[in-house]
Amino acid sequence: MAHYMLQFTYTPGAWATLSKNPQDRSKPVKELVEKLGGQMLGLYYCFGEYDGIVLTELPDDVSAAATAFLALTPGHVKEVKTTKLFTVEETMQALHMAGSHTFRGPS
Repeated sequence: MAHYMLQFTYTPGAWATLSKNPQDRSKPVKELVEKLGGQMLGLYYCFGEYDGIVLTELPDDVSAAATAFLALTPGHVKEVKTTKLFTVEETMQALHMAGSHTFRGPS
């Protein structure tokens, strides 16, 4: 299975609702990821451009896209950015593959 990081930003209305009625959103997110054949590795809130991240293992890119689409559907999330992650082993394979080839730029 592939690893993905989904960064999300809540709408101001979602923050207002969560402030009045605090909820552990990791449970519904975990259920969503599992319905799509994956596993949620963690949900974290953060400072910065995004309000939080979800780390997942999902079967493929299509499942990752479906996760992002479904997260946006209820309207409480205003933005999702999905990033495919690579393990050290996968990166090493890519580096070895790249090191065994050459590419000539424009001349």
